[in-house]
Amino acid sequence: MKYWNVVLLFMFCSPLIAQTDKEILGDPALPQHKMVIEKDTVDMEEILINFTPAPPKWSKSNKLGFDLSEIAFVNWNAGGNNAITTLLRAEFKRKYKHRNVQWANDLVLRYGINVQEGQKIRKTDDAIQLNSTFGARHDAFSQWYLSAKGNFSTQFSNGYKYPDRDTPISRFMAPGYFFLGVGAEYSPEGKDFTLYLSPLTQKSTFVLDQRLADAGSFGVRPAAYDVVTGEKIRDGQMIFTEVGILITNAFQTKIMENMFLSNKLSLYTDYLNSFGNIDVNWIVDVELKVNEYVKATLGTHIIYDNDIKFSSVESPTGEVTPIGPRIQLKQLLGVGLTYDF
Repeated sequence: MKYWNVVLLFMFCSPLIAQTDKEILGDPALPQHKMVIEKDTVDMEEILINFTPAPPKWSKSNKLGFDLSEIAFVNWNAGGNNAITTLLRAEFKRKYKHRNVQWANDLVLRYGINVQEGQKIRKTDDAIQLNSTFGARHDAFSQWYLSAKGNFSTQFSNGYKYPDRDTPISRFMAPGYFFLGVGAEYSPEGKDFTLYLSPLTQKSTFVLDQRLADAGSFGVRPAAYDVVTGEKIRDGQMIFTEVGILITNAFQTKIMENMFLSNKLSLYTDYLNSFGNIDVNWIVDVELKVNEYVKATLGTHIIYDNDIKFSSVESPTGEVTPIGPRIQLKQLLGVGLTYDF
């Protein structure tokens, strides 16, 4: 009987003895940073190290600047007037880019004043500019976008021909300019360069001040007066609309270490009123970066608009005679603080 008990015990335990160590202990444990997907081992740590997230759809930049120049005299034998000139600048940019669609927006604000001994405060710079461009391309390899562009510009406060402070020669929305058109924009990836070509752009000039509109300022139709009584029989035009061709170009480049060049050029000609007479708006700025917050700026702004007629006084009675359009030039040299965020 004892013999059969030993035989039965041996037969019962033999299957367990026949199992391999692998079957009893199982597969060796994988490191924590690895996992098995469909019998393949994947190194998650390596994947995370090499992972490149998709670029954000929205990008932004904000810049605030304050320029100050001052001159003071104490017992200065050669003479001179104490003066302070300040300029406040703000620039905000927002850009959306996803696959074959992009939408760029920027807002530029500037306001400058001059305080000089013996004189009242004078305005030196004044601008409000809002630009928006929406574009779409047919594939990811093309650098050309079918685009629609809008642009609005005006100023904050009254402008005067000093020393006259009683009669404004410009005001808020007098003038105001609005461009709206469709065309094609060349915008290469990774480069701060755009070229916009529009065969169909509407330009509207606003002079929302009746006195300036009656005078025909900024190219609007002037008021009509009765030749006998001198009474006004027709108000001056407050909104003047044109349709024409618009070409714009903008780029930024690094000239040398801590020196950057910015160029913005706009060319426009009207189909109906004066085709071939090109309105020019050209801004060139050179920025010298001293450190993260201190920067110097040298800028030039050139404007030529065939619709803006300058005038001169030619008689003792004050008779004004128009002499036609002229090139307008503004230069700026400033050193100040700039904060980017």
